[in-house]
Amino acid sequence: MSQMMQMYQQAGAAQFSGMIGQVAPYFASIAPQFVELRPGYAEVTFAKRREVLNHIGTVHAIALCNSAELAAGTMTDVSIPAGCRWIPKGMTVEYLAKADGDVRTVADGSAVDWETLGDVKVPVMAYVGDKAVFRAEITMYVSKA
Repeated sequence: MSQMMQMYQQAGAAQFSGMIGQVAPYFASIAPQFVELRPGYAEVTFAKRREVLNHIGTVHAIALCNSAELAAGTMTDVSIPAGCRWIPKGMTVEYLAKADGDVRTVADGSAVDWETLGDVKVPVMAYVGDKAVFRAEITMYVSKA
């Protein structure tokens, strides 16, 4: 079990959400709240608030990217085999609709072969309510530690 998974299980979702900003400070800028983290799946939410808005009053594109990288990264960490490490290598994004409310970001790696070394494509979707507002594919480079 990864150290991140141990932290999540021991601290619980609410406390882990606060701790993640200590591990990677930039993630704290969106004040994320983990809903679920397990191998092959991560779900994170963040509130629409002034600090994450753009000039037209909707959630800023980079806040969506930040949430996507957080969900994909933590899911990758708890999904890869022991003795491996990862780093994001690239991200392709599509903005599907205005993010005009609180955001729920889901990294669903159920179709990913987590035994693969090298480039691993991680799909991520973000929603406001049931409306899809953002889609990303994040390339993680997985290698032996």
